Amino acid sequence: MKKIHMIVNTLMTLVLLGLMSYSLIGEVTHEILGTAMLVLFIVHHILNRKWFGALHKGKYSAFRIFQTILVFLMLVSVIMSAVSGIMMSKHLYTFLGITEGMALARGVHVVCAYANYILMSLHLGLHWNGMISAMIPNDKKSSATMWWVLRIIALAISAYGVYAFIKRQIGEYLFYQTQYVSFDESEPLILFYLDYLA
Repeated sequence: MKKIHMIVNTLMTLVLLGLMSYSLIGEVTHEILGTAMLVLFIVHHILNRKWFGALHKGKYSAFRIFQTILVFLMLVSVIMSAVSGIMMSKHLYTFLGITEGMALARGVHVVCAYANYILMSLHLGLHWNGMISAMIPNDKKSSATMWWVLRIIALAISAYGVYAFIKRQIGEYLFYQTQYVSFDESEPLILFYLDYLA
């Protein structure tokens, strides 16, 4: 089961990166990836159904409250992103014949797309220590060294992530200060993905 969880989480991360490169990959690919993300998101929640079943049990620490709020914010944001994306679809979902509310759908989609990115990044960050622990060998001496090496790498990536956040104007899109997302089509795709991965 843990292996399935890891595969689904990895696929969600890769698909999310693809979705953020909207105009660089084309509308059809973007819609396909959006559909894949929705399916993976549903599978992810089915796999974690025990977590939802335990919501009414136990005490709520500050961490658990934060984690729970984060999960429900993601749930709302992903649903709104999917609905608005389907409304604007020019390829996969045109058979639905939706023609009204395009301006609202565009605004909701932009805000929710970047909200998904931030919320999923935070969600991943909450499980970072667990992922680091899985990579550490059992030998105590090696494990202590590896722990610090991985922590330093994580801090370096986080620092670059702050720079990339500002460089890519993510805050402006998140708060809808800019209505249209701009892309440098001359930039190598790998550099775009590295910035968003950070």
